[in-house]
Amino acid sequence: MWSALFTFTNGLAVVAWLALLLLPRIALVRSAIMFAGVALLCLIYAVCFGLVVSGNLDPVVAVGAGAVKPGFGSIPAVRAIFASDGGVVIGWTHYLAFDLFTGLWIASDADNKGYGRVIQAPFLAATFIAGPISLLFWLLARERRARAVARAGGGR
Repeated sequence: MWSALFTFTNGLAVVAWLALLLLPRIALVRSAIMFAGVALLCLIYAVCFGLVVSGNLDPVVAVGAGAVKPGFGSIPAVRAIFASDGGVVIGWTHYLAFDLFTGLWIASDADNKGYGRVIQAPFLAATFIAGPISLLFWLLARERRARAVARAGGGR
């Protein structure tokens, strides 16, 4: 089950990223990426998280001498969360959802500031691979144009 869900969430994310990179960014496409991509990944994450954390499906159990109870308070506790296939799938789905949301925001922000698709593509591809690093680079790259747009009265 976890393997199939992992494959499904990866496929869903790839289709959404391809749509973001290749299709016109009309309202229908942006909405499809947001709801059929980001929101669906978030829903899958929420359901699986609830089932795993409650112990109803693929419970993460600390076993053996020196075993650490799964949790968020230490590196060993977080590592214990990922000791099950369910923990890995929910962690990966978390990354897929947030990176896709970040990519959608970067694309929208770039469109609003007049950056062409060729300029956007490396940022979006990097966001798919390493979201926080690419977001940092986008925030730095956009700053000059963001200030110019704000001075011209286009900002809020």
